[in-house]
Amino acid sequence: MHDHWFCWTIFLLLIFLQCNQVISKIHSEREMILIPGDIVLGGLFPVHEKGDVTCGPKVYHRGVQRLEAMLFAVDQINREQKILPGISLGVHILDTCSRDTYALNQSLHFVRASLSNLDISILECTDGSTPRVRKTASAGPIFGVVGGSYSSVSLQVANLLRLFHIPQISPASTAKALSDKSRFDYFARTVPPDTFQSIALVDVVKSANWSYVSTVYSEGSYGEYGIEVFTREATERNVCIAAAEKVPSAADDRVFDGIIQKLAKKSNARAVVLFTRAEDARRILAAARRSNLSQPFQWIASDGWGRQNKLVEGLEDEAEGAITVELQSENIPGFDDYMASMTPETNKRNPWFAEYWEEVFDCVLWKNYPLITNKSINICSPKLKLNAASGYEQESKVQFVVDAVYAFALALHNLQRDLCKSETLCHAMIDYDKGAFYKKYLLNVSFTDSAGSEVMFDEHGDGLARYEILNFRKADQNGTNGYYYHVVGKWYNRLDLHTDELIWAKGTENIPISACSLPCEPGMIRKQQGDTCCWVCDRCEEYEYVYDENTCKDCGPGWWPHPDKRGCYALPVKHIRWSSAFAIAPAIISCLGIIATLAVAGLMFQHRDTPVVRASGRELTVILLAGVLFCYLNTFILLVQPTTVTCVLQRFGVGVSFSTVYGALLTKTNRIARIFDSASRSAVRPKYISPTSQMCIAAALIACQVVLTLVWMIVEPPGTRYYYPDRRQVILKCNIQDMSFLFSQLYNATLIVVSTIYAVKTRKIPENFNESKFIGFTMYTTCIIWLAFVPIYFGTGNAHEIQITTLCVAISLSASVTLVCLYSPKVYIIVFQPDKNIRGKVTMGSTTFKKQGSNAGTSVSKYAGCDTSEHVPLRSAICAVVQTSVGVTEISLASNTSNQTNASVQVAQL
Repeated sequence: MHDHWFCWTIFLLLIFLQCNQVISKIHSEREMILIPGDIVLGGLFPVHEKGDVTCGPKVYHRGVQRLEAMLFAVDQINREQKILPGISLGVHILDTCSRDTYALNQSLHFVRASLSNLDISILECTDGSTPRVRKTASAGPIFGVVGGSYSSVSLQVANLLRLFHIPQISPASTAKALSDKSRFDYFARTVPPDTFQSIALVDVVKSANWSYVSTVYSEGSYGEYGIEVFTREATERNVCIAAAEKVPSAADDRVFDGIIQKLAKKSNARAVVLFTRAEDARRILAAARRSNLSQPFQWIASDGWGRQNKLVEGLEDEAEGAITVELQSENIPGFDDYMASMTPETNKRNPWFAEYWEEVFDCVLWKNYPLITNKSINICSPKLKLNAASGYEQESKVQFVVDAVYAFALALHNLQRDLCKSETLCHAMIDYDKGAFYKKYLLNVSFTDSAGSEVMFDEHGDGLARYEILNFRKADQNGTNGYYYHVVGKWYNRLDLHTDELIWAKGTENIPISACSLPCEPGMIRKQQGDTCCWVCDRCEEYEYVYDENTCKDCGPGWWPHPDKRGCYALPVKHIRWSSAFAIAPAIISCLGIIATLAVAGLMFQHRDTPVVRASGRELTVILLAGVLFCYLNTFILLVQPTTVTCVLQRFGVGVSFSTVYGALLTKTNRIARIFDSASRSAVRPKYISPTSQMCIAAALIACQVVLTLVWMIVEPPGTRYYYPDRRQVILKCNIQDMSFLFSQLYNATLIVVSTIYAVKTRKIPENFNESKFIGFTMYTTCIIWLAFVPIYFGTGNAHEIQITTLCVAISLSASVTLVCLYSPKVYIIVFQPDKNIRGKVTMGSTTFKKQGSNAGTSVSKYAGCDTSEHVPLRSAICAVVQTSVGVTEISLASNTSNQTNASVQVAQL
């Protein structure tokens, strides 16, 4: 395939040569530089600017300097003889006119000059004649080419030269595509690819905190590849492109005016990145002036603008504050003197130098004066010189042109040393394969140039990446001394920029804002709107923090965001404090209850042998008072800071204390009910009414609650947990769910209900047996308390302090009701009516019972006249002694039959 394309190219070339097609009538073949030598290097430079067809009328100043730089370097090498001793270098330099197609045609001169070694045996003429190659003006076979400058030119030329194995080194082409060795395997350059320049431009944009910029780029490889890398790198670093405008190759003023108008529509994108040719950059500035914009653009430009003064001439106001990137270069020693020494009369080898001279000094040479129609133009003074006084400045790419020439020379020097025995040109060197020369010698060149800069190529044939960051500004505050480019930073793999030294658009010192949307305030995030750089700010919820610029995240239970929303802190854990009113009130109630309970217990113990105490059942009294005391103590267990131990005590405390109280009351009411129920049917003594039996029954009832609590702890292990009634509260509680607590009290509720039923059943017993009445009142009040407690407790689930306080008060009230209702009458008799603390009689039915007095504390053992036979009919007579709240009373239950006589019955002590 390679041979096929090679032959096809040669065939087209021969047709072109044979048909004598005219390439350009504007510049004749004499407009080239031919200097013979043993080895000839070609040169391609943009001497003229691009015209409507081929070459424009204006001379490109940078191109002339680069051309002269090549001649300067060749002169030095030939003169010093340190490199390539015995071998002279020649040149064949052509003008590309800043146009890729014209440069390609010009490059055919190099090919023709190299066709002397062409094998024409594969060719034949249609008329049967012998094929021949047309000779052309040349300094000799081309060994290598220095150029071109524009990337679009180098891309075209490199594609042609590779077919003829002609190495090429560009001093200015920076397109990334030229690094592709599969396409451009004979191309190298002394400058880096635009990849690094594009990264440097993004670094500049980021250093100014710009997130929204527009781009303008020239058509062709330089602009298109450069802006492609810039856009990709910018996007990766969260910089958005507001508008991307391409400048066509043949753009007129209307195109540039349209570009400015499109840029102006993106008013938030103040920063505009230019990746354009120099002439395109100038026309953009001119269009900006014509538009008369109220808000100037902040230009950031590639090395297509660089440090060129000619580009901004007359447009300084529009260009002021521009930030440009230029390859870091040093002035080549001796070159300025070389340029200053030349005049059109002395520099005859450069056919374009006279044009350059006339344009630089805006005059006309005497020999050309008769040819012009505008006689007002000044004739050039013979005293004119190219020096700093006349505005001359060494162009930035001069160093890279000189480096390219020296790279060829040193590679050839190394080749000569390896192949030639003498210090002259040998056939082995002439016939050496140029592909091998490129890879083995040219790419391996490494040296330090006369300016002190290191020169070398990487594996892609690219030069080192070193850039200067320039700022176009006034020389003084008023600008009376003109403008200049001030170095404000450098880029060598990273940006080193002195931001405080920058002057911005229109000479301002404040960094212009170039953002689609302003940064959000603390605690707010971005909500994207179309472009990733355009957003509206949205506030996070009060319980959320800013996770990143686009996301709010919930701090989670127990955490709350800092005021700046940049993180979360742990909320303080709450539990009832002893200093709180919610703790003080129930604690006081409990303390009073404990004191009262201990006082009653002490009084009962002191009068333990009196009828009142004995009649109340001393054993059950001990259990009941212990339960009441335990109820009061529960308050302190509930108020203390929850731990696993206190949580276990809470479960046992509430349930067991209630079962102790209501188990004893149930035992007592059950005993009374059974006694009267049995007495109404027979004289047989009921079972399990002895003190021991009563103690066992009460203990069994309490044990049931203990077992249920143990089961509860197995099903729902005790411990602590955090409760979150709302976002801003963390409450430390025992691991007890409200419903499970309610179910745990069902047993005690059953005891209360059953006790209440017994109290209702015994409500009509004789008046003297009024302890049942007091027990009933206790049960009624307890039911009311707990019916009121349940809705309050569950209705205040989110108010932990109120819930705990309610529970404490409810428990204390239940205990207080029991203490007051059952023991206040007894205490009253013991303390204020000790004379009533005796045995007595009570009337029931039609029978009168007499009190047989005895001293307080005397136990009743037996009454005469009472029949203790179990076979005495109930309706005849039943004698019993029951314990009441007022002492031991003799009771005679007579038959309701009218004909039954009163009988004296003996009552046994039960």
